[in-house]
Amino acid sequence: MHQENEVNATSIRRATAPALALAALSLSLAACGGESEPKAGDAEQVTGSVAIDGSSTVYPMSIAAQELVGEEQPGIKATVGESGTGGGFEKFCAGETDISDASRPIKTDEEAPVCEKAGIKYTELQVATDALTIAVHKDLAVDCLTVDQISKLLIQGSKVTNWNQLDKSFPDQKISFFIPGEDSGTYDYMANDVFDNESEKLRTDVESSENDNVLVQGVSGTKGAVGFFGYSYFEENAETLKALEVDGGEGCVAPSADTARDGSYTPLARPLFIYTNNASYTDKPAVKAFTDFYIENLETIAEESGFIALSDEQYTATKDALAAIK
Repeated sequence: MHQENEVNATSIRRATAPALALAALSLSLAACGGESEPKAGDAEQVTGSVAIDGSSTVYPMSIAAQELVGEEQPGIKATVGESGTGGGFEKFCAGETDISDASRPIKTDEEAPVCEKAGIKYTELQVATDALTIAVHKDLAVDCLTVDQISKLLIQGSKVTNWNQLDKSFPDQKISFFIPGEDSGTYDYMANDVFDNESEKLRTDVESSENDNVLVQGVSGTKGAVGFFGYSYFEENAETLKALEVDGGEGCVAPSADTARDGSYTPLARPLFIYTNNASYTDKPAVKAFTDFYIENLETIAEESGFIALSDEQYTATKDALAAIK
């Protein structure tokens, strides 16, 4: 599922994109500069287009950057799509986009060779940390799952269709599944990194979408439902969802910024990225200005968009990677 948004005053309409946070973000950035609002004349003005696509998890961050760059650089026309991490890399390696949002690293055995064959050199920039959240209908009497139970619930070929099949203490309630599509980096992370899964696939008797809004609506509107998506999507819809705690071997831990940072929310804490086409960055002033703004304001954009900001060490690594683009 693909959507594009031109930079304008009403480009954020989605429920999970933190619209109110963007207003606060604009004020906070202005306050840092001693101005009531960003002024187009304060920076050297650049014109041109920037094409961004990929992860629906990272989408709210790139939308935030799009809005704020538009205020400071109205000549930059940025579009942001959300075709999923895999779909985004397909476009990126075909030369159709300048920046690819990703909720997992590029696949070195599948995607990277396509970029290499096309002559596309790129730079990976970590932009935030996420606490991948397993959410259920708010009325479900289940609070915590072990990693083994998550595997039994989601792995390809699973026969679990009722919550009490996982644990006899769980309710006698049919399970409905709402999970990301296979083009989603969130799907890949769950299938490949969370538990030992030789098939690298998840169950297929599910409702799937690369759009996390669809998953949120499905889980919140269906009794007994379960799904998983980025923490910011849960946080934005916490009144209608319940986030399950996860027992990675040291007891049940709830997803949060603190547990993702301190490593206790294992194995569901994960890095989030943008990938920049090096030639676009060096040859297109609009792409350079957009990317530089994104990274310069990364901490504020991440926090105000509901994401977990990088540590000082991680942020230094991201700035160094950006500075090394030639």
